[in-house]
Amino acid sequence: MSTEQKFTDDELKSLKDLQSGYLEAQSKFGQLVIARINLRKQSDELTQIEDETKQKFVDLQGQEKKLVDELTEKYGEGSLDPKTGVFKSV
Repeated sequence: MSTEQKFTDDELKSLKDLQSGYLEAQSKFGQLVIARINLRKQSDELTQIEDETKQKFVDLQGQEKKLVDELTEKYGEGSLDPKTGVFKSV
C-alpha cells in the first residue's frame, strides 16, 4: 500500500527554482551557440574580404610594374613629378 505525502511549500519552491535554473541554463547555451555561429559567419566574411583585398593588392603591384616597365621603355630612366606631369631623364 502506498502512502501519499505532500511536499512543503519550501520543497516545492526549491524544485521549481531548480527547474527554472535548468531552463535558464539551456536558454543561455542556445544563445551562446547562436552567437558563436554568427561570429564564425562574420569571421568567414572577414577572411573572404581579406583574401579579396590581398589579391587586389597583388594585382595592383603587377599593374604598377607593367606601367613602370612601359614608361621606362618609352621615356628611359628618370623621375616624374606627379603634380606637374614633368618627366626628368637621368
